[in-house]
Parts: sequence; C-alpha cells; structure tokens
Amino acid sequence: MQAKAGLRGQARAARAGAHARGQGQAAELLADYLGALLARQGGALAGYMPIQTEIDPRPALAVAPVPVCLPVIQGRDLPLRFREWSPGSPLVEGAFRALIPAEGAWLEPRVLIVPLLAFDARGFRLGYGGGFYDRTLERLRARAALSEGAAPVRAVGFAFAAQEVEAVPVEPTDQPLDAIVTEAGVIEPPGA
Repeated sequence: MQAKAGLRGQARAARAGAHARGQGQAAELLADYLGALLARQGGALAGYMPIQTEIDPRPALAVAPVPVCLPVIQGRDLPLRFREWSPGSPLVEGAFRALIPAEGAWLEPRVLIVPLLAFDARGFRLGYGGGFYDRTLERLRARAALSEGAAPVRAVGFAFAAQEVEAVPVEPTDQPLDAIVTEAGVIEPPGA
C-alpha cells in the first residue's frame, strides 16, 4: 500500500528523534502494565530484542512473572515462531539482524509485546511491511478462539509517544493492538 510506504520514512525519523532523547520510564510502565495483564491472562509472554532505534523492552522482560520468548522468523510469508529466552541466554543473529535465542523450547505466547514504526489511537500499527506480526496474531487469535475457556491473545504495542500518528492506513489483514505503552503512559483503544 502506497500510503504505508510513504509513512514509514516519516515514522523512522520520528522514532529516531525520540530514541535520541531516551525512553524515560517506558520499560517500568510496560512492566507494571504487563504484570497486571499477565496476572489475569497467564501464559507465555513474547518480547523482542530491539533493532535500530526501537524502544527497548528488555528491562520489562527481565522481571516478567511468566516464561518469556522471542520471535524467530521462519521465512517469507510465514507466521513467527517463539523460542524461550531469559536474561543471559545465548543469542545469535537471525533474519533482519535481529538477535534470537540460540536454543530453547518453542512456546506459544498469550501476550505479545509488538515493535512498530507508528501507531494510532485506534490501536493500529505500522510495521516494516513484512506482515509477520499480522499473520502471527491472526493465527494465535484464531487458535485461542477455538480453545474453550482460553483467554484471548493480547498484543501490546511498545513505542515512543512521538510515534503516534493521526491514522495508520489499514488493510483487511492488519491486526489491531489491545494497548500501546509509551514513556507517556498506556493507551487502550476503544473496544480493546
């Protein structure tokens, strides 16, 4: 989509500027939000190792009260898989130069911390264009919906407040976020 391609450059610049200013208490806010969510939700938590100027969730991951896993890209047009991780676990370079666990059990997360380039107050995100998180969230949410009594899969965007835009262009395959945590606070979209 042309509108998304144009927005990506602007979003990268906004994120780079915010990154240079520092993330303040964002990781602490994320840890607090996740602690309350995971107490209700349970299950594994998926995080990510930051690349480029992404906001860093590692301090929140280190104190998570549940097993933590990181995304592993399996190939183009495929959903992500998630490998267990804990602080100090060996990492290797994966696709797109993202660090991934060298070993560990494969887990299926119930809560995912999602990186992004831009987001809006409706809960839509602009990613890098590969569709990995959208395919993954669609698959995980569909599985949870078929499991009687299972809590829904939740997606929490983690970003700098400066990454908010008026409206992210949306396609039918885009999966919404349930919340966005920034250094300025938590945004819970209407209906989330």
